[in-house]
Amino acid sequence: MQIKQAFITLAVGMLLLGVGGRITPANCQELTDWRRSVASQPGGASGGSWVSLQDVQGEAGEPESSGESEESEEEAEEFETDRDSFTPAKSIVKRGGLLVETAYSFIDNQRVAETHSYPELLLRYGWLENVELRLGWNYEIGGSGNPISGNISDFEEEEAGDLEEEAKFLYGAKFFLTEQRGWTPQSSFILQGYTPTYGESNLSTLSATQVFGWKLRNGWAWDNAFRYATSGFEGDHFNVWSPSTVLKIPLSARSMAHVEYFGAMTEGRERETTQHFFSSGAHYLLTRNLELGVRTGWGLNEQSPNFFANTGIGWQF
Repeated sequence: MQIKQAFITLAVGMLLLGVGGRITPANCQELTDWRRSVASQPGGASGGSWVSLQDVQGEAGEPESSGESEESEEEAEEFETDRDSFTPAKSIVKRGGLLVETAYSFIDNQRVAETHSYPELLLRYGWLENVELRLGWNYEIGGSGNPISGNISDFEEEEAGDLEEEAKFLYGAKFFLTEQRGWTPQSSFILQGYTPTYGESNLSTLSATQVFGWKLRNGWAWDNAFRYATSGFEGDHFNVWSPSTVLKIPLSARSMAHVEYFGAMTEGRERETTQHFFSSGAHYLLTRNLELGVRTGWGLNEQSPNFFANTGIGWQF
């Protein structure tokens, strides 16, 4: 196995160590053929595999020309969006690649007006082998913030009858840290900032997310994340902690389903809030570069929304 190491220093009070490498199919014979793709590379997609690795052997059993081999590998490339579940993907976008994600969320709140969140736009660009840059924008209208989309920082709750509008600009980066080796999980770290572009609030916030997980021998994937975010409401500034865990199950070469738990707990708020959710969903590759995904979920306690639904796409360039 070849390993490339890169050290990434992040000036936000922490030092990140990024270790990336490449896993070749020859070193992973215990995995199934459809799992032997660039998903195992730090710059490629991970989590689940949906596209089979194309056979690059000629009729006589000899490798074809290098140009045709490279073309076959390119056609086998796959991707996984961060919007498929609350838990983001462990992977980053390959160097020089662009992944566009967008979605709509409907949230049925218990005591306040329903929330509509769109376009939840996220642009992910592979800057370095172990680093992707991220830009996004979102608009919300409703009686509460959106706690069910992992790239949204809102956690506000208005009084019954109020209807608030807000838009925010997102900016940040995602760092690939480790590839899976035995019990060592594949992992990444996301650091993002959010600045209002519309609405009454002028508070910029920050979120930091550690995501890690394992591919299992049966083709399933188990991913986990811990997210910290700053937030505020009417002059009350506080922290929000959001743990999550998701099990992803392949249904076919192009589709995958998942079940997930995630939560959002405030710390240092004048009136503390704790929300727990159960969610299920699926995503399907319409083409090699276009994915469609849906999620539905339910709140598990009195402070959580009754129900939510989310649908969106991921488009790889």
